[in-house]
Amino acid sequence: MFWRKQKAAIGRFHPLHKALTLEKGFSVSLRRDDWEPVIQSLAGHDAVVKRRKWRLSERVPGVFVPMLRVLAADMPPEGVLSVAADMRGPTVPEKNGPKQALPNRGQISSMQQWYAFDPWLRMRAELRDGSVVELELIDRVRNRSYNKRSASGKLKMKHKTKTVHLVRVTRRLAKDAAVQRPPSPPPGWLRVQVKEGKRLVIRASARFPGTLENQAMTDRILQVSTEPFRWTPPGTAARRTK
Repeated sequence: MFWRKQKAAIGRFHPLHKALTLEKGFSVSLRRDDWEPVIQSLAGHDAVVKRRKWRLSERVPGVFVPMLRVLAADMPPEGVLSVAADMRGPTVPEKNGPKQALPNRGQISSMQQWYAFDPWLRMRAELRDGSVVELELIDRVRNRSYNKRSASGKLKMKHKTKTVHLVRVTRRLAKDAAVQRPPSPPPGWLRVQVKEGKRLVIRASARFPGTLENQAMTDRILQVSTEPFRWTPPGTAARRTK
């Protein structure tokens, strides 16, 4: 009976909230103000849902919702915010590459290594200054499985993972945007690519250790996101006045 009540409550969630709960993801494009009902629905999740398999990933309130609010704050009402969220984690088969055998060493034998690439969040926002910002968050996970003989002679199977967070932020300026090269270079840990043409495109990317907590991850995303905005004059719109 208890689970039946929770399932009924999930049925009353916003459709995108329901998709995150039952399917662990969605891909959709909505206008700015249409995201607020989604955020409000997500805010009441923990008060209703207790069953483990229906819990939201910690990344939903910790990273996804904060970034929704940050992007929406710079959008006009008619601006479109697109999101592709995949909270299934890096263990699903389609995210994992082929296994490779590694040389044995010491007490370790039969070692295999493979990588998982988990693009768990993509966002695209049309900003009020005419530019478009795209955000990609990807986890790269190195997996290693091996047999190790203990001091007592027993053979045990072990599995280890090492995760790296990849953050990419791309800003495509409007055709008539005023461009200003930053007076100082970006920090050494930040990679910046600039593509010139009818529209200037600035892409900033960085890698962070997989030990980051959600608040630290959000802070790092915002640090990376700052770089593309240093290419337009501060305190002015990104469009040239004619």
